[in-house]
Amino acid sequence: MLEALSRTGWRNYSLFVRAEDGLVVGYFESDDASAAVRGMESEDVNRRWQESMAQYFVPGAAMEQVEQYFYLP
Repeated sequence: MLEALSRTGWRNYSLFVRAEDGLVVGYFESDDASAAVRGMESEDVNRRWQESMAQYFVPGAAMEQVEQYFYLP
């Protein structure tokens, strides 16, 4: 999975979990986020991971891209 993420352009990838209810939020950087996501969709390791983790996903929920509005270097 790590090799596939790197190969498809994902970097600085982090997952955060809220202990109270298990909400998971992911963050990654890429030169082209849409292309990086499409690249992972074609990776077999991602398909297997998605299948094994499906029980933890909210049905119908999808990855949502948001715009950065503040950055503190």
